[in-house]
Amino acid sequence: MSLFSDKVLLITGGTGSFGNAVLKRLLDSDVREIRIFSRDEKKQDDMRHRLQNQKVKFYIGDVRDKSSVDSVMKGVDYIFSAAALKQVPSCEFFPMQAVHTNVIGTDNVLESAVEHGVKNVVVLSTDKACYPINAMGISKAMMEKVAVAKARSLGEKSVTTICCTRYGNVMASRGSVIPLFVDQVKKGLDLTVTDPNMTRFMMTLDDAVNLVFFAFEHGRNGDLFIQKAPAATIGTLAKAIIELYGAKSEIRVIGTRHGEKLYESLVTREEMAKAENMDEYFRIPCDGRDLNYDKYFIEGKDIEKSVMDYHSHNTIRLSVESMKELLLKLDFIRKDLQLD
Repeated sequence: MSLFSDKVLLITGGTGSFGNAVLKRLLDSDVREIRIFSRDEKKQDDMRHRLQNQKVKFYIGDVRDKSSVDSVMKGVDYIFSAAALKQVPSCEFFPMQAVHTNVIGTDNVLESAVEHGVKNVVVLSTDKACYPINAMGISKAMMEKVAVAKARSLGEKSVTTICCTRYGNVMASRGSVIPLFVDQVKKGLDLTVTDPNMTRFMMTLDDAVNLVFFAFEHGRNGDLFIQKAPAATIGTLAKAIIELYGAKSEIRVIGTRHGEKLYESLVTREEMAKAENMDEYFRIPCDGRDLNYDKYFIEGKDIEKSVMDYHSHNTIRLSVESMKELLLKLDFIRKDLQLD
């Protein structure tokens, strides 16, 4: 008997990488129905023809439009809130579009979920929401704040539980650099690296799905869950791909793009001070105080000097060989190399 036995699941932004990974995991389970909600009819049509599965239902709509969200919500038990604008450069040039989808759109999903008595909502966030410096990260940070504020207002005994997951770079997801590097290698081109010393967390889609499942099972209202993950420099990643494909490509440094960081943080220093260590995960509980701060303290509370934020420069660092092992977990690379 699984967590989702005879349940109805909704995945907003369900035609993306995460939605496909969830479908791959759950289609053969005892889940009753999976609803895919997105605005891209072409991707929905492609997915429909590929799956040919009666458990999967498709709904055209946009999280920006609450009425379309309401139309898909009746009878839903669990929500994977994955709809987002997540390209850093495009969000830099069109920041209000990121606000409309990532902030207001998420609020629409949460409002509708509460109104329809949904059991559990997990909102998917990103490491770029931690100490954000770009529009995408800022919009995702606001999305987290919206989710936590909504959860706090509901309380621990509410019908609906809302929590968040924050994870690093999901390898080979839409907008990630791995498909670009692979395409360049296969065409015999140089690999265009913004900064070889830049580090990024490395997670597979399976890791991301596991994190969200863990949040569904263990989450309390307002919790933020973060998976511990290794990291690699972009230079190491590029070398690993060149070696895997036996290519003669060179690495060409082109400089950082709009809004890019040298390294990514997953947990702030302030969050680490109250984090609960759960083996492979950190749980950051919701701050349950209200605006009447004098009930709690007058002068504030110091954070121990030994507490540091958790980022891609101070986590486990992957070598070229260990990066190659991780890359070989990706289906499209194994197919390219004829390993399956």
